[in-house]
Amino acid sequence: MGNLKPLLKWAGGKRWLLPVLQEIWQPYTDAKLVEPFTGGMAVALGLNPNTALLNDANEHLINFYHQVRQGLEIKKLLLNDADFYYETRDNFNALIAKNKHLTKAAAIMFYYLIRTGFNGLCRFNSDGGFNVPFGQHTSINYKINFSEYQRLFNTWELMHGDFSAIKLSGAEFIYADPPYDVEFTRYNAQDFVWDDQVRLAEWLAGHDGPVVASNQATARIQELYTDLKFKVFLLPAPRMISCNGDRTPAIEILAVRNVTRGVLSKLKTTLS
Repeated sequence: MGNLKPLLKWAGGKRWLLPVLQEIWQPYTDAKLVEPFTGGMAVALGLNPNTALLNDANEHLINFYHQVRQGLEIKKLLLNDADFYYETRDNFNALIAKNKHLTKAAAIMFYYLIRTGFNGLCRFNSDGGFNVPFGQHTSINYKINFSEYQRLFNTWELMHGDFSAIKLSGAEFIYADPPYDVEFTRYNAQDFVWDDQVRLAEWLAGHDGPVVASNQATARIQELYTDLKFKVFLLPAPRMISCNGDRTPAIEILAVRNVTRGVLSKLKTTLS
């Protein structure tokens, strides 16, 4: 099942980084993979661990994955049409307002909105309402049956919440890909602000097992992880999703701790 692709296009997805992450992961394939920000699940699907705990602060995303694990099938026709899109968006936000957003119906709407909305963005306003406009895609191949993912998801733990709520034994392999240290951070109703970046870096530094973190290569992010004794690498990254359509490469960091010398040597060669 290692060739399964992400079900959703997701801001900052890391399929492009998988060759590097697989090199780091190779000595630790017996470990439990923990992702505090699983997003589109590109890394978990690419590494295909035997055991995993996949968390995200976006409860709508985790509800979708839970519904897939329970055998989600889409039996209604999904249309790549602006009127249908905005009607669905209104219905989805009505479910949120009624606290009925952790349901099968909400999961189907969420899947449709992410696949159909502008640039595949997932964005909420301060009231918790989904506010991404129609995407104007030429065509969309909507998936209606998720059975091959259901089998895999039944072997993994899925949870929603702040990363600090994750219970660790100390031996897990953590890959953290938080909202980046950039102006746009609202993938949920709450922003991921600088204090959260510091909380995360310190939480990761306190873990005894191997840790890998990605982020935008701002000066303060590089200083934060370097001060916490991470080995920090810089690498160009494709800007796959942007609010303003900018597709120029961005410079990102890959910060690692508690990995073997062999892994560090490979990274120096690969990323030099």
